[in-house]
Amino acid sequence: MTRTLVAGIGNIFLGDDGFGVETARRLAGARLPEDVEVADIGVRGVHLAYRLLDGYDTLVLVDATARGGAPGTLYVIEHEGPGADPGAVPVIDGHRMTPDTVLALLDTLCAGTGGRPPRRTVVVGCEPACVEEGIGLSRPVSDAVPEAVRLIEELLRDGEPSAAPAGAAEAPPAR
Repeated sequence: MTRTLVAGIGNIFLGDDGFGVETARRLAGARLPEDVEVADIGVRGVHLAYRLLDGYDTLVLVDATARGGAPGTLYVIEHEGPGADPGAVPVIDGHRMTPDTVLALLDTLCAGTGGRPPRRTVVVGCEPACVEEGIGLSRPVSDAVPEAVRLIEELLRDGEPSAAPAGAAEAPPAR
């Protein structure tokens, strides 16, 4: 049986950085396949890396993702594996655990434990409007949350979204 983890990432005290956490909260109330787990990871990136050692076939990271689009733009980014320097040791800073850092840490942990990273990692990101101190999402990011939930449900059901949502962009693979 395959297992999928949908992980909401972000800091709810930094405005739109809480996008992943809010999206995971809404997804947790949806009817999802039995093999899908939804987790509010927040800023606990090290916890996520260790949790992934439990064995997941697919990882869907949900996070605020600044790529230069209009605030509220959704992105689907296929992660294609380790970065340019596979021998690099990830810097562990509990307050700055980006998805790339978490995945690099996971590669290191798997090498040391014989574990296996997820076969597929997809990032569902949302262009933030503001990531300064403050609680609550901006209007464009808040409006994007229901569409992100729909997009993730399609990813879980079909492996790919059936059509790009309004305001969405297919992003090039992350490396």
